[in-house]
Amino acid sequence: MTDLERTARRVVETFSARGATLGTAESLTGGMIAAAVADVSGASKVLMGGVVSYDPKVKRDVLGVSQVIIDGVGVVSEACAIQMAKGARKILDTDIAVSATGIAGPTGGTEENPVGTVWLGVSGHKGTFAKKCHFEGDRMAVREQSAQVVLDMALEILLEESR
Repeated sequence: MTDLERTARRVVETFSARGATLGTAESLTGGMIAAAVADVSGASKVLMGGVVSYDPKVKRDVLGVSQVIIDGVGVVSEACAIQMAKGARKILDTDIAVSATGIAGPTGGTEENPVGTVWLGVSGHKGTFAKKCHFEGDRMAVREQSAQVVLDMALEILLEESR
């Protein structure tokens, strides 16, 4: 069992035990976060849905990411990850929503945002935050690490909000 599979299993078990729901807003992960959760038996009690928003227009039109953010700081940013998570939580009507936006590679990196740069967001009842990560490895490794870390973040927020 991979680390991502173990984390997804913990998400389903923990969210289910607390009666909590999860939604996703994914760019570079292309649905991997939702798929990892859906692979676990019992996921239907937890996973409400996900939005794959690879194109900035989908981020804007579906998730509500501001065009000012897209044109300004860009889609690989804290502000974008936060608005993606908030948008997913709202449209999917979930307790917690996660987001992932970044550069999986092997191309697309810049000096400011090299390949492996990822912003991960989480939105819950007590607020929304994002964190910047830099993952090593090939495209698949960056995507898998992004999915695992953001699911860990969702677990942390759920446990914190349950206190």
